[in-house]
Amino acid sequence: MDDPEVVLVEGEPPAGFALIGWVDGNLHLDQLAVHPESMRQGIGGRLVTAVIEHARAAGAPAVTLTTYRDVPWNAPWYERHGFAVMPEAEWGPELRALVEHERELGIEVAPRVVMRR
Repeated sequence: MDDPEVVLVEGEPPAGFALIGWVDGNLHLDQLAVHPESMRQGIGGRLVTAVIEHARAAGAPAVTLTTYRDVPWNAPWYERHGFAVMPEAEWGPELRALVEHERELGIEVAPRVVMRR
């Protein structure tokens, strides 16, 4: 995903955002961020719900993302929102290229996973 197609924003002024685009025919959550002063107020959950609703409205079969496996507010948090680890054998070519690009950028400083809902 070279350029996100949609940015969803929560709050005025913005307290959080989600960058989404398309990868292998699925909606892909490229980034979700909440301002530190606004954390633990449900903003991230509302943004994930908005991403899922956007995916349904667009006819996407799934929402994918990449995240840190063991950081409590990453993979475990997404699992609580219905995401599951996606086996590498099920990755499409665009998702595989995205993961490789993250590795080249040095993002993989801790174990990462691909997740799908």
